[in-house]
Amino acid sequence: MATVYPAHFDISAVIRPNILALQPYRCARDDYSEGILLDANENAFGSSIIASDDAEKLLTELQATTSLDLHRYPDPSHPSIKGRIASLRGLVPPPGTTTSDPSGADHVFLGVGSDEIIDLLMRVCVKPGGLEKILTTPPTYGMYAVCAQVNDVGVVKVPLELTGTNGEGGEKGRFSVNVDEIKKIVAADPSIKLIFLCSPGNPTGTLIPLSSIRELLEYPLFKGIVVVDEAYIDFADDVQKSSAASLVKEYSNIVVMQTLSKSFGLAAIRLGIALAQPPLIQILSNTKAPYNISTPTAHLALSALSPGSVSLMQSKVRSLVQGRSTLLKGLASLSSFGVGPSIGGNDANFVVVPILEKPASEAEALNGKPDNKRAFRLYKTLAETHAVVVRFRGNEPGCDACLRITVGTEEENAEVLKKMKEVLAEI
Repeated sequence: MATVYPAHFDISAVIRPNILALQPYRCARDDYSEGILLDANENAFGSSIIASDDAEKLLTELQATTSLDLHRYPDPSHPSIKGRIASLRGLVPPPGTTTSDPSGADHVFLGVGSDEIIDLLMRVCVKPGGLEKILTTPPTYGMYAVCAQVNDVGVVKVPLELTGTNGEGGEKGRFSVNVDEIKKIVAADPSIKLIFLCSPGNPTGTLIPLSSIRELLEYPLFKGIVVVDEAYIDFADDVQKSSAASLVKEYSNIVVMQTLSKSFGLAAIRLGIALAQPPLIQILSNTKAPYNISTPTAHLALSALSPGSVSLMQSKVRSLVQGRSTLLKGLASLSSFGVGPSIGGNDANFVVVPILEKPASEAEALNGKPDNKRAFRLYKTLAETHAVVVRFRGNEPGCDACLRITVGTEEENAEVLKKMKEVLAEI
């Protein structure tokens, strides 16, 4: 062990205890970074920014980014980006409405990914030191709990209700939010300031009905904010009718988070979005770092939100949704190898399937039980022997022995099915 100098310094006496105890969020790239990557719910078709196929013109486009005023600090407000987002999500006020911002930009906040927004919401709403809490509905996105520990706030968990048997007997498992239980808990504990809902859920892929969200927003014994994380909303069948963005103008106690990472295929630029009424947006803006969105990120985001690029995004989403259907059919064809029916709602760009005990016969396959060890072995073998990377989710509540598989290109989907069949035949 290396000698610490100076001897009087002890790092564990300086760092806050909640940080020393922190289990960091483990992202997909912590495990594998090469091969067919179907583990991080990225857009397999890439960015939807329209670019030229002509090499000379493409070079000019790249030069447009490098010729930006990179020696200057970026615009801290980005009204053009916010205006395009407000238009896309139906937050532009009707003509003739009296408003300080006719573009709807005052309903939009931009963060360094949704993670900055999650962190900011906790910092501005929830007192640290275990005095106040957030509520989550596992299985859900792991960063809610990580940010809570970083900010030294408590976490109350109300698991999603799972109906069905998670693959056993050929019955599909379905998740839903237990609204009655949430209402009961927040009524008894006024220290809960934020409710985090993921819709479509990660890893469940399940949409939360707007009626359930409305019920929580209107519940008079909950005085806090309902946060709806819609990272995958563009993969739902009817985005306008499914998105809680339609509730933002009506309710002052809702925040809807979205991102350019998934449907827009721009995970690398780290642009998260919060939609809420102007008073809360102003508080987030007052609290953020002065220049949180870089000039290159802003330039790319504005291009991605142009009408042509949005149309291209929607076209790619349609292709991925079709690929999702094909992938689900392919996974169903592997039932005799011990692949159970998918769980969740399949409203995102990924699917989740349980891996069952190795069946001795086709009849036995229909009644197999989830086998967590076999699922983990399949995950490891696919990645380390066949360069096909999916995500093991068997330790999540309600996801026993489950693998989460991002919808890829037609060729990638075919390859993952082929390799799964080969490996399952052997293990």
